[in-house]
Amino acid sequence: MKMYVLLPLCALFTLTQQVPSRDRCACELTNTEKAFPHDKLSTAEDNASKCNSNITPQKTLELESLLLGLEKRLPQLQEDVSMLEREDDGDLYGVISLQVVENELLEIKQLISRLRSTTLEHQLLTNDTTKKLDDLRAEMRELEIYDTMQVVKRQQDNQRLKKNLDQCRSGFQATSQSTQHSYGLPQYHTTHQGNYPHGHLLNITWPRMYTAEEYPGPYKYGAWGRDSKPEEGKVKWYWLVMMTYRDRYSNYVRIYSSLSALIVGKSDPEISPSNPTTNTIQGPNVVLYGGALYYNCYNKGAVCRFNVTIKTVTTLQLPKGTRFNSKGNFCHLDECYPFTDLDLATDESGVWVIYTTTQDFGNLVLSKVEEGEPMTLGQTWYTSVYKQAVTNTFMACGVLYATRYVNKDMEEIFYSFDTTTGMERFNIGVFINKMSANIYSLNYSPVDQRLYAYCDSYLVSYKVFIKGQC
Repeated sequence: MKMYVLLPLCALFTLTQQVPSRDRCACELTNTEKAFPHDKLSTAEDNASKCNSNITPQKTLELESLLLGLEKRLPQLQEDVSMLEREDDGDLYGVISLQVVENELLEIKQLISRLRSTTLEHQLLTNDTTKKLDDLRAEMRELEIYDTMQVVKRQQDNQRLKKNLDQCRSGFQATSQSTQHSYGLPQYHTTHQGNYPHGHLLNITWPRMYTAEEYPGPYKYGAWGRDSKPEEGKVKWYWLVMMTYRDRYSNYVRIYSSLSALIVGKSDPEISPSNPTTNTIQGPNVVLYGGALYYNCYNKGAVCRFNVTIKTVTTLQLPKGTRFNSKGNFCHLDECYPFTDLDLATDESGVWVIYTTTQDFGNLVLSKVEEGEPMTLGQTWYTSVYKQAVTNTFMACGVLYATRYVNKDMEEIFYSFDTTTGMERFNIGVFINKMSANIYSLNYSPVDQRLYAYCDSYLVSYKVFIKGQC
C-alpha cells in the first residue's frame, strides 16, 4: 500500500519539473563582431619568437670581435716584419722570426676568411629578418582592429611612461657602490648588468702554442709570460718558471731576451738553487712586474718579491686566516691544482693577489699589492664566488676574471668583478680553447694584451680583445 502511494507522487514531481515557469524568459544573443583570429595571433607569436632566437647579441659580438681582432693583428704583423728585418742573420734567429711572421699571416688569413663568411651570413640574416618583420608589422596592424576597447593601446602607453620613469630614476642614482669590508662576516654584492666604466673583455683568439726547448721534460706545473711593466730595453723579454719538485716549488725564474730565445732555450736562471726556504717559489701562480718576480713564499701565507737585478727578496704578510699550503686551491670536479692558494696577477695598474681566508668561507678575496719598500697591502675587495669552484683567475683593466673547467678541450671565463664599481657578473660566457686538459696558470700582460697560459708543459698564449680604454 505504501509503495502504491509513493509511485504517483514521484510521477507528479517529475511532471511539475517539466512544466515551464511563467516567470522565466529567454533572450537570443547575436554577436555582430568578427570572431577573433586566434590562429593568426599564434602564428605571429611563433614568427616573432623565431626572430628573437635568430638575432642575438652574441652574433653582433662575434662580428665586433673579428673586426677588433683584425685591427689589432695588422700592426702586430708590421712590428714582427720589422723585427725580422732587424734580426735576420741568415741563420737560426732569422728562420725563427720568419716562422713567427708566417704564423701571423696564416692567422690573419683565417681571421679574414671568418670575417667574410660571418658578414655574408649577417647580410642574409638581415634580409630575411627584415622581410619577416614587415610581414609581422602588417599582421599586427590587422589584429589591432579587434582591440575595440583599446586595451593594448593603454598598455603601450603605460610601458612608455614606465620606461621614461626608469630613465629619470637612473639619472639620479650613483654609479658606484661601496666595497669596503666590515670586520666579521664578509660583505656580498648583488649581481648587476651594465657597462664597465673602463675597458671590458669581449673575446679571445684561438691558442698559439710553443714548447720550451730548454727543459722539455715532464714539468706539469709552471707559468710564463712577459714583464707587465718592463724596464727600458727589456720590452721584448719573456720569463718562465717551472715547478721542479713534486709540483710544489721551484728555485729558478728563467729570463729570455726574446721569444726566439725562449723557443731555442737560451736563458739566464735567477734565484738560488738551494733547498726550500722562505725565499723559494711555491705554486705556479707567479708574475713578473717591474723587473721583480712576485710569488707565494714557501710554506707561508705571504707574498714574496724577488728583484731580478739586485737579487733581493722582500716579503708581504697577508691577513690572518689566509689559506696556504694547498688548503685553498683552484679546483674542478675531477681534481684540484696543488699549491694554488695564492694567485698573483698583473694588469695596467700593477700587481694583485687573489686568495681566500677562513673568515670569508672560502670565497675569493682580491687585494692590491702596493709597490715600494717595504711592500704593503692596498685596498681589498670581497667577492661571492667560491674559490674551489674556480680553475684560474686573472686581472685586466681593473677587472677580476675567473674561469671554470668545461671539458678537456674548453675552459670558460664565466665571472667578473669590477673593482671600480663593485659589480659582479656570472654570465661572461667567453670560452678558451685549450691545447691540454688543464690550465695551471693564467696571466694577462697589458704590454701586448695577451693571456699567457701554462698547460701540462705547453706554453700557450691568447690575444685578448678589450672594448674601451683602461
